[in-house]
Amino acid sequence: MGIILGNGKRINEAGELIPAEVLIEDGRIKAIDKQLARDGHEWIDCKGRLISAGFIDVHVHLREPGFEHKETIATGAHAAVKGGFTTIACMPNTRPVIDSVETVRYILDKAQEAGKARVLPYGAITVRQLGKELTDFAALKEAGIFALTDDGVGVQSSAMMKEAMKRAKELGLSIVAHCEDDDLITPGSALHDGVVAARHGLPGIPSESESIHVGRDILLAEQTGVHYHVCHISAKESVRLVRDGKRAGVNVTCEVTPHHLLLCDEDIPDDLNANWKMNPPLRSREDRAALIAGLKDGTIDIIATDHAPHTTEEKTNGIERAPFGIVGLETAFPLLYTHLVLTGELTLKQLIELLTVKPAEIFGLPYGRLEVGAPADLSVLDLEAERTIDPGTFASKGTNTPFAGWVCKGWPTLTMVNGAIVYREAE
Repeated sequence: MGIILGNGKRINEAGELIPAEVLIEDGRIKAIDKQLARDGHEWIDCKGRLISAGFIDVHVHLREPGFEHKETIATGAHAAVKGGFTTIACMPNTRPVIDSVETVRYILDKAQEAGKARVLPYGAITVRQLGKELTDFAALKEAGIFALTDDGVGVQSSAMMKEAMKRAKELGLSIVAHCEDDDLITPGSALHDGVVAARHGLPGIPSESESIHVGRDILLAEQTGVHYHVCHISAKESVRLVRDGKRAGVNVTCEVTPHHLLLCDEDIPDDLNANWKMNPPLRSREDRAALIAGLKDGTIDIIATDHAPHTTEEKTNGIERAPFGIVGLETAFPLLYTHLVLTGELTLKQLIELLTVKPAEIFGLPYGRLEVGAPADLSVLDLEAERTIDPGTFASKGTNTPFAGWVCKGWPTLTMVNGAIVYREAE
């Protein structure tokens, strides 16, 4: 006995939507065809909606352990599946930091207990993310980490980063970098060093604080041969450096967030609502154009949300004192479908691949594919459903988003992980 997702559609190689039904047995995709015999299987009517491989997000903050008032592994994993994400990789800037075998096991156990999205923990590059001592990469790998990063802070020492890359290469691990040179940033800076910061008389975060680390690390990756991945790329100079690195044969990849694709600093309201504060910050109109161009020409490999929940109280502390970050798991697909696909910037096939096949390929994951034999990680998407983004309905504890009130099309209605239904929209 299995489950048939019936009366659905899928995207073919030509990018067309064609009729499809999917049979799931023993946690895997058993068959895909225009119409399948029911043969006593449970049959779920997809009502003509799109059946996609489940989305993969390689950049989320689940906050647990240590900051459970912002988010827990359970609430974050619930937000993920509600947004169509079946695999998420969580960043190590927790308390304690994910720099020990015990903390890795804690996260894996909590994720299994939650029974929602598959959670892959990152391991920290340096002990307590302080940039002074490398963690035990081999022990962390054996415990089950996804890759290595100090996301939340940049590794300031070039020598430390080079040694990290050497060790990671030996173990077959990826180095994933939050690129930020602290020497170039005035403490307390909250916005991009551009027109909006200048208008309000605030110190700005310059683009070169990101791009200098991107350039440095590409050179170090070339020397060491490691797979190097740039987090949340935001500046046109960074895009140019990654493009040049790829042309030179360096094993460099990068991600971009929905908010950097859809917004720039000129969109920030005059009241400087801190739900518009994120790191890296929303940059200039020219930077946003470079990100879209980089996505279209393949310089930027994937989209990741950088889901970063905070409490309402924290976000009402004013833009200079509030923490960086916004939530993104539940709104990513509708925002991207509405504002990139329906506007003609990307095709639906391109968007789906940026969220599924491509992250799986660059990180060697066995997920993200709608094909016979693959794990049954699936999302059913209603491309016609139109609704307003309402943070009051979020499964995440975080409601910190600049997109509240935006009207979007394309909402997930059902999500499966390993053949089990983990989210189903109430009819």
